[in-house]
Amino acid sequence: MSQAFVRTAAGWLLGLMLAAAGAIVSINLVSSSVASPQQPVKEYFRALQDGNGEEALGLLRAKVPSANAAMLDGTALQTAASKLSDVKLGNPEARGSSRVSVPVDYTLDGSRLHTEFLMERTGTQWLFFAKWAFVPTTLPTIDVTVVNSSEATLNGVPVNMPNGRNTFAVFFPGKYEASLNGTYFEAPATSALVATRDGGQAPLNLQTRSTKAMNDAVAGKVREFLDTCAAQATEQQRLQPDCPFYHVSNARVVDGTIKWAITEYPKITIEPFSGRWVVAPLNGKATLTAREVNLFTGLVNDLNVEHDFSFTTQLDIKDDTVTVTPLLTF
Repeated sequence: MSQAFVRTAAGWLLGLMLAAAGAIVSINLVSSSVASPQQPVKEYFRALQDGNGEEALGLLRAKVPSANAAMLDGTALQTAASKLSDVKLGNPEARGSSRVSVPVDYTLDGSRLHTEFLMERTGTQWLFFAKWAFVPTTLPTIDVTVVNSSEATLNGVPVNMPNGRNTFAVFFPGKYEASLNGTYFEAPATSALVATRDGGQAPLNLQTRSTKAMNDAVAGKVREFLDTCAAQATEQQRLQPDCPFYHVSNARVVDGTIKWAITEYPKITIEPFSGRWVVAPLNGKATLTAREVNLFTGLVNDLNVEHDFSFTTQLDIKDDTVTVTPLLTF
């Protein structure tokens, strides 16, 4: 046998060995990635963090319930998944002849949580390896309510709230945070962590309250009303003006000496009531100074009295206009 033949045979043998080794490596890579039940779960988590709702929905093979879909894509979805970290996929656990459960542990907004994804064999690929997909499911929902408002913000996205409530379809796992940030009314943020397809989360209830801008606007109009009323009462020299405050006396007051002043303005509290906003009863103090003549002795005395007063108002809000109408009874 010639040396050339030996060298040629050795070369072919080496080539076959390298090809076989390459095939083994390729098979192992396919088995540990595309053919693994964990692979669709990895892709699903990546789609959530990318805000790709279409891909996430396709991977999850989920049905969208009859609910608002504003949380299922883009910024809202990215925000829901932005607090996910330290994601660890466990080994598949058999759930029958053609199904497995893939456990996932992760941290969501500081809470360590656990979710199991049920996968099923849907065929083969590369002739040898099982193809895995999520068992079809239905997306969970969260309910949001807001007091006296037809809008809110959910995961940074403005959403409509007909009659102060709405239901939203959501992906899991994710964090969903609702708030209201209006010019005149606001609600502190409240959030829920959705970890499973079963939902069951308590509703996000937004407790709306008036903003400082709203309270200041109402307080300004109340002060204007009271100051004007005191000025007119002084100008008209009336002890019992068409105002929330008045003075009763048996003495005769010297003309030109009556002077009214507001010494304590009401504190403003705005509350929800029967689907509208009302200003709580307003309480303050007014001071009257004057000179009066005692009808029995004829002596002239200085009068300086402070009177408590109280009244109610009607509050009307239209667009950016706030109207406060005093309601006085005489």
